[in-house]
Formats: sequence, C-alpha cells, structure tokens
Amino acid sequence: LLLQESLVRTFTPFYFLVEPLDVLAVRGGSVIMNCSAQCETPPRIEWRKDGSFLNLVSDDRRQLLPDGSLLINSVVHSKHNKPDEGYYQCVATVDSLGTIVSRTAKLTVAGLPRFTSQPEPTSVHRGGSAVLGCEVSAELAPLLRWERDRQALAPEPRLLQLPGGALLLSNASDTDTGLYRCALDSPGGPKYSEEAELKVLPDAEEPQKLVLLKPPSSLSRLPGQSALFPCVAAGFPPPLVRWTRNGEELPTDGEKLFWRLLPGGVLEIRAVAEADAGTFTCIAESGNDTLEAQAELAVQVPPTFLKRPANIYAHESMDIVFECEVTGKPTPTVKWVKNGDVVIPSDYFKIVKEHNLQVLGLVKSDEGFYQCIAENDVGNAQAGAQLIILDLDVAIPTLPPTSLTSATNDHLAAAPAGPLPSAPRDVVATLVSTRFIRLTWRPPASDPHGDNLTYSIFYTKEGINRERVENTSRPGETQVMIQSLMPETVYVFRVVAQNRHGPGESSAPLKVATQPEVQLPGPAPNIRAFSSSPTSVTVTWETPLSGNGDIQNYKLYYMEKGQHTEQDVDVAGLSHTVQGLKKFTEYSFRVVAYNKHGPGVSTHDVVVRTLSDGNAAPLLTILGSILLQWQPPPAGTQSGQITGYKIRYRRVARKSDVSESVAGTQLSQLIEGLERGTEYSFRVAAMTINGTGPATDWVSAETFESDLDESRVPEVPSSLHVRPLVTSIVVSWTPPENQDVVVRGYAIGYGIGSPHAQTIKVDYKQRYYTIENLDPSSHYVITLKAFNNVGEGIPLYESAVTRPHSVPDPSPMMPPVGVQASILSHDTIRITWADNSLPKNQKITDARFYTVRWKTNIPANTKYKTANATTLSYLVTGLKPNTLYEFSVMVTKGRRSSTWSMTAHGTTFELVPTSPPKDVTVVSKEGKPRTIIVNWQPPSEANGKITGYIIYYSTDVNAEIHDWVIEPVVGNRLTHQIQELTLDTPYFFKIQARNSKGMGPMSEAVQFRAGLGSWGPSLPSPTLPGSNSPHGSPTSPLDSNMLLVIIVSVGVITIVIVVIVAVFCTRRTTSHQKKRQRSGCLKIPCGTVPPLRSSAGISPHSHSSKTISALPLPNIFLLNYPPTQQQVCRDLELASQHPWEDTGDKQRMPQGSCNKITAKITARER
Repeated sequence: LLLQESLVRTFTPFYFLVEPLDVLAVRGGSVIMNCSAQCETPPRIEWRKDGSFLNLVSDDRRQLLPDGSLLINSVVHSKHNKPDEGYYQCVATVDSLGTIVSRTAKLTVAGLPRFTSQPEPTSVHRGGSAVLGCEVSAELAPLLRWERDRQALAPEPRLLQLPGGALLLSNASDTDTGLYRCALDSPGGPKYSEEAELKVLPDAEEPQKLVLLKPPSSLSRLPGQSALFPCVAAGFPPPLVRWTRNGEELPTDGEKLFWRLLPGGVLEIRAVAEADAGTFTCIAESGNDTLEAQAELAVQVPPTFLKRPANIYAHESMDIVFECEVTGKPTPTVKWVKNGDVVIPSDYFKIVKEHNLQVLGLVKSDEGFYQCIAENDVGNAQAGAQLIILDLDVAIPTLPPTSLTSATNDHLAAAPAGPLPSAPRDVVATLVSTRFIRLTWRPPASDPHGDNLTYSIFYTKEGINRERVENTSRPGETQVMIQSLMPETVYVFRVVAQNRHGPGESSAPLKVATQPEVQLPGPAPNIRAFSSSPTSVTVTWETPLSGNGDIQNYKLYYMEKGQHTEQDVDVAGLSHTVQGLKKFTEYSFRVVAYNKHGPGVSTHDVVVRTLSDGNAAPLLTILGSILLQWQPPPAGTQSGQITGYKIRYRRVARKSDVSESVAGTQLSQLIEGLERGTEYSFRVAAMTINGTGPATDWVSAETFESDLDESRVPEVPSSLHVRPLVTSIVVSWTPPENQDVVVRGYAIGYGIGSPHAQTIKVDYKQRYYTIENLDPSSHYVITLKAFNNVGEGIPLYESAVTRPHSVPDPSPMMPPVGVQASILSHDTIRITWADNSLPKNQKITDARFYTVRWKTNIPANTKYKTANATTLSYLVTGLKPNTLYEFSVMVTKGRRSSTWSMTAHGTTFELVPTSPPKDVTVVSKEGKPRTIIVNWQPPSEANGKITGYIIYYSTDVNAEIHDWVIEPVVGNRLTHQIQELTLDTPYFFKIQARNSKGMGPMSEAVQFRAGLGSWGPSLPSPTLPGSNSPHGSPTSPLDSNMLLVIIVSVGVITIVIVVIVAVFCTRRTTSHQKKRQRSGCLKIPCGTVPPLRSSAGISPHSHSSKTISALPLPNIFLLNYPPTQQQVCRDLELASQHPWEDTGDKQRMPQGSCNKITAKITARER
C-alpha cells in the first residue's frame, strides 16, 4: 500500500496569477495586455489574437514582456486596416504537463475623434437649468471635457457631465454667461467642438410652459457601476422633479444609501445591484402641468462559477465527468477546452446536465488540463482542473465522488494483496439488436461459483483504441446489457472479473456486429440530372450498394422549387426523362428504391434548372470576371446553321447593357473587366444567316469583392446547427472564419448512423437547408463541408434524432398570473404580470405576445379596449380621472392563445374639476325678500369627489374676483341661502366646485334682483291703472279717486313701518357688532390660527350672522369668524408673504403679521 501511494502522481498547481482585461486604446498609443501564470516549472507564455497565435519573434511593434504580458507599441487603426483591434487570449504551456488558457480580453481602439453633435447657443433664466449638447462615441466619452471662454471648467455641484458627453448646468447665475465648447483629448492633441454662447436671462415673471430639456435614456450597467438618469425640466413656476421605479415612489431624501437626486433632476444610482433593474419614470410638475418620461435600467452580470471543475484521478477505460455550474445575466454559454484546444462533442466527449463534460472510455492521451469557459455579452471567465490517468495496478486515492460516475466506484480504494481471479469463460452475445447487445459468461475457473465476484465489461468499436467500461450492478451477476450502440457496427468486448484483491485476467476479445437498422434498400448512388430541353430533365442513377434483396422498382420524385407538393413516377430501369416541365425553372429530383420490404432510403435531392430557349448560365465567377456557358438551341428550332452568339450583359438595376459576339462553335465566354462585388445579368441569343433568334432569360451572377485564394481547400465551417422535426431536419451553419479562401458551395452529407449515405450540394450564399423525407424516430448523422474547385474541406459533424410520429397535443397556454394595476396619474395605469410558462428569469425568447384589455363599468354596456405588448408590462393611457377600471391579460404564441387572466382593478387619480357646476338658479325665499336661495347641480366633469363649493356674489359683474363676497358650502349640498341682501339691488352669482386636487372653473354669472324675485337685468315697473298707456282703456273719475285714496293710505303706512324697522335694525346691528368684537378674530391669540391653505386673490365678504366652518380650500383662507370680520380675508395677503410655522394641529403666523391684520380689523370696525 505504501508503495502504491508513492507511485501516485500529485496534482500540479498551474494557474494564472493575472489575466488580461478588456482595454481601450487610442490610435498611435501604446497598450499592455497583462498576463502572468504560476507553476513549479516556469511556463511558456504565448498569445492568441482572434483564435490565432501571434508570431512575436519578427514583430517590431508587439513584444512579450518578461512576466508574460503583451506590449503593443504605436497602435494601428484605420478604416480598412485594424490589425490590433480584436480578442486576445494568453496561453501558458508547461511541457509534459499541459496547457491552460486565460479569459478572453477585448482590445478596442478608439476611432478618429469626431463629434456626433455640437453645442448650440442656449439661453436660460436665472435659477433655471440648461443642457449643452456635445455627443461623442461611447469609447471616447471618458476623454471629453468642457471649457468656458476657453478655460477649463472648475468642478462644482451645479455642473454635471452626462454619460453621453452633454453638460448639465443647474441653478444658473449671471456668472455662467459665456462661450462654451467641449474638448476631446487624444495623443495627437485635443480636438475642440464649435463654441456656443450661453445667455443667462433675468428671473422669469410670466408662467412658462413646462418642457423636458433632457429626458432619461435606457441604460445597461454591470453590478457595482453607477447609473445617471437625467430629467432636466424647464418652465415657470420652477418645476419639481420626482422619480418612481416600477410605479413606486423612489425615496431620494437619503432613506436609501445608493439613490440620490442631483441638481437638475438627475437621478444617480451608485453601486448598481441586480435588484435595481426596472423601469424608472421621472415626473416633472410645474403648476398644473405634468410631464413624464421613462427609461429602463438593465443590469447585466458577467459569468461567475457556482461550481468549479475538480481534479480527477482515473484509470483507462473509465468514464469521468467534469462538473461546471455557472450563472450570469444573460445566461452564459459554456465551452470546454483541453490543453488549450476546444473540445468538440463526439461519441466520447459529451456535454451532460447542461454544462458538465463527460469523457467516455478514457485513454492515456486524455490526460491534461480541462477548462470550463463561460461567456455572455458582458464578460467571460474560466476555471480548470487536471486529469491524471494512473496505471491499472495503482489504486485511485479517495476523492470527493462528484467527479466520477457510479461505474467507477470500485476503483476508489486500494485492495489488499491476495490471489486474483482468472479470466471469465464462454463470453457470448445472447441478444444482438440494432442498438444494444446482451452478453453472458461463466465465472472464472479459479472461482467456479463466483458469488463474490463483480465484473467489468470493456468494449470499443473495431479499429478504435478507446475502450469504455460497464460494471455489473451486483456481485455474482454474469450478464450485462450494453446499450446506446450504433447500428451495423462491429464492437469488440472483453470481460474482467474482480474480487476483493483486485481485477483479474481479461477474457479473450469477442467481436459482435449490431444489426442493420432496417432490411430495406439503401440510397441509389451517383444520381445525376440534366436538362435535355427547355421542358424536360433526364435523371440517371445506379443500383443501391446495400440492396437487401432484389430491387423491384424505383420511384422518381420531383418538385418545382418553391412548391410544397412532390410528384412521382414509377421507373423500372436506372434512368428516366421527365417531360412537360416549365422553361428555365429549377426542379429537385430524388430516387427511392423498392424491394419486397418496401421503400428504401431516399437519395439526396439534386437540383437542376430547365433550359431556356438558349440556355445561358454563368458557371464560374473570378475576381472582376465571370465565365458564361450555354447550350445551343434544340436542333429542330435553329432555323439554319448557327453562325454566332450575341451576349448582352449589364449591372443589375441598370437599363443600359453591353453586347459581345462570339463564333457559332463557341459555347462559353469569359466576361472580363467587371467591377468587384457587383451583380451582373446576362442573356444569350443565337445568330444565323437569317438573323438573330430569341434571347434567353436574364441570369445573374456576382463578382467577388476581393482577391481570394483558391490554391487550397476551404477551412471547416465555423458552426453547424440542426433542428430535427418528424420527417425532416433543418440544418443551418456559418461560413469558415478565414474568409481569404474561395468557397463555391457546401456539401451536406447525411444518413442513418452514417453521414455518407447521401450528399447534397448547395450554393455558397446559402446558410440553411431542410433535409426532407426522413424516417421518424431515427438517429441521423450529418456532415457539412465547404468546397471549391480544389476540393472539399474538413467536415463538421453533428447528429440528431427525428421526432416520433405521435407527437402529443401541445399543452394549452397558461394565462398570465399576478396581474397588477399600478396607478401612475389621473389618466395612466401601468399593468404588469408574470408568465409561468417562461423561465425563472422571465426572459421572453420566442415570438409570443400579450393582449391587454380594459374597460370601466360606467356605463354598464362599455366595450373592452385592447392593446398588444411584447413585454411583461403595458402602460395604459388616455383614461378618465377618478374612474375604476378592470384589466385582464391573455398570452398568444403562434396559433395558441390562453384564456383571460384574473381581473385586476385600479382607480385613476383625481383631477381638478374641468367643468363648472351646472343648472345654477337663484330664487327668493318666500316671506323673506332679503333672503335668496341658490340651487345648482354638480359639474358634469367632476373628476373626483366634490368636497365643497364656493358661491361668489357681487353687485358689480366686472369687479375683480377677489372683491366678490364668498360663501363656502360643503360638498354634499346643492342649495344654499344667502341673507341680508339689499332690496331692489341687482346681484350677480357664480359658483366654483372643488375636490381633493383643487378648484374647478367658475360658472357663468347669473343675475338676480333682491326683493323683486326677477331674473336678469332689472325689469321696468308695471304700468299703474290710470296711467296713460297706448294700449290701456279709459277709466272713470270715481275709480281714479278711490285709487288715489288707497295709494296715499298705503304710502303713509309704509313710511311708518320703514321708520320702525330702521330704528330696530340700527339697535340690533350695534349690539351684534359688539358681540362680534368680543367673539371674532380679535379673540384669537396672536400667532395662532387654525390650519389653512394659503393664496392671494380671493376675499370673502359675508353678511351672514352664522360662523362659517373652515374648509381646506386651496388658494383661500377661511376662518371661523362672524360676518363683519370677513374683511380680514382681504388682508390675509399680508400673511402669505411670511412663512407659517407648523406646530402640529395649528399653524403659527408671525407675530408682526397678526398685529398688522388685527390693526386693520380694528380700523375697519371703527
């Protein structure tokens, strides 16, 4: 045991001390990409750029520093030559140990200093905010600075440079006037923008419209970075800016450490966290104006490792798993690297459980360093582990079992010394299928019972030196089922018995071939098709190599390109001519052989275009040249001997063309002198002694953009993706990374278990292809090779299993959940929801969309309004104030839609009434000529609950509104009495409604004459009997005398009554005034008044003897005082010029202001 432990090699610490980081360089400057690796043996450092190793020996600009860093002197960067910009990777190698690679770092070279926008002359009122624009590209923004009058701006809180480069100036003062410009520092010296003058105007006096000078823009940030959201507003009164996040008010007063409101309405988020992501809304308010603007904050997280690969000891033929778990936003992609080279998934290297690497059937060459490299849009990271393969006679030290499969657990402990079992006997395959084999055997002769023996079955494909191992599940078991094999493939098996002392001798190798997938004909090889005339195509093929019985017949399938229905014809031989086709049209052809078991494997599709009348087609494009080839017209249509051909060609989209003539025996022509990277159209017409015949249709070809190399085959395509369906597989790919070699097309090979059954060739411009007529539930292997005139390049392999026929019905779409309505304003509500059919991060990656519907129940028959959204929220605008709405959401994906979600409700905020009270009427109270009753109805657009009314009345309709007498009324009343009016005097009445948001407009003035009960202007007195009226009738003298007596008597009585009433009223008024002086405002202690809202411009004058309850009316002071003290309201403007002190349930007015008001009251009472 001690000897075995001494033979176990230890893991060698080999890692990077410093890895390169993304860096920004300027043209002509120098830059260092840092890198340093640590190992017992000093590693050899090399650098890759864009995946290719740099030759630093003969490079005079780039050199390797002693610590392994890369120094680039005099960075080169131009429009057509960018040799330094790209992705760099540090590679560290220790011979006989292995290679590790660093993270990939991006070197970005700042372009030419250029301003995308220039400052413009701006004016701002004193105390306001201004924005001077000066935009540059994102990589140049850190190099930007500002100057005033060609002097650098001194830092101060009022000046803020926004992320794009613009300058925000807050709380402008006269000293800010001047000429401003921005400067861009670069190695060649600073570059200046144009100068713009900033004028500071005097304080604004007139109201100005609210505008947003700089609304916020959506941002993407990494955790820990800061984010600035500008919301610069201008107007008068000075606007106030507040912010919400996802509909909730943001505490910008220091309650949250990382949120801060800067001058000018700028929201700063310091040390952004992932939880800060969301929709930020700035709300600017000035007077009754409100503006809103929104921006999204996306927080992206670079990849981080939740579980790193662990070092592993193993034996040959074992299966191991390197675990790797990463997180990030967006979700990272993972690739594996072994000793610096990317691991390509295959039968023995598989990606399992999302990101783990499984290596099957270990061989000695698998030893080395494996690295898990995770990458997303904002970064990449790497973590590695070492694999050491021990000799079979060396026990594996105990390690955490997370890195080994269960099939290797018996290797984890050293075995005590003792006799080992002999070889198992009579190993046979008792069941052979297409994809699995059952093996049985007898126990070794050394232990004929074998109750305590376990067995390891080693197997591999014939000719491949990589064994896999499968262990029996319990002691004494003498059979095993080996699965996941390939059809029609020869495998070699051997069995090893193990006891408590260790593994014994191996059995003799056993070769077993799996069964073919089906007993059907294979594909007919060498299928060819050519157009024999403008309306016919001849197809030929050969007998399938794997016929599996006599071929009974063939079926030829053909289909016009762009159509979806195939036509077929039965053929007995090895060729067939299809007639009646369209001229100059592409058709695809394939052949299927039939035997007694049914149809075999289809050939690949061959595509051919039928001839036009002259059949001209460009077959080869060279730089600046195109080789044009054609076939002569059919013999029966030539109208004589062909003496030549006329070729016409032109650039696509141009009407003018060029013509050339060639001899009648020539069937091709090289058209030279063409422009690079340009598409041309060609047509050919045959000429005889009788004239020129009809020309072919226009055919097109494109010249190459640059000189390309065709002295070697193309490189391997950079990627290959497959998407299996029931009877087809969609193949997509990207071209080789090296674009300097000519690619004339791609060859796609595919078949069940082998990619060599059929081959399809497509044009070099094509990036996807659909392989049709496949078998359901079958395992296909697919290859992709780029080719040119030299030959085919290296293939790229992929495999896919077509879907079964009986696909279960798709589950119905689940309706969105968690629908919420967030009230934003009087006419806007934000609807948010969640979708349980999305991943946990709720990221939408498909073409689904959501339908939001809403309505109000007033009136009851209101119809739903709908809108579509592609995100998990929607902003519903144009709603009515103070109205209850119901909302629901439905999701649609393709042709499937969910039911409507549960309903969410929301009531919009109130708004000041936008219409006056209606139906205002004034009538006199019966029996009291000096008392009138005012009636009205609520406003039609109340926009909220009416909390009160104000009745204005005056004898002068043209008087200022603050000189009118006011009567406040609570909101639940629609009638009010006004007493003590002067008889025979016209009064004018207006009414104004209010809610919690403020006062609405006033109604039109209504006229009423007290004591006469008449509407409108004073009416003329009625004509007395006996007066001369043009329409009256003569009266008798007796009647006139009687009338005179009555009038005199009434007049005397009236005079007596008036005198009595006058005396009584005088005494009553004097007594009442004394009471008022004792109980009015003069009794209120100076310095305290009930809580009020203030404004100037409205003065109540009431003649009522009752006290008036104070209402929280905006813009009005209403105190509890008797009528004679209502003159105080006119003088409360004095108090509005002084601050009010908040003392809880009362507000304290400054002593001096109260004394002034009291003095005025006393003077008025006198």
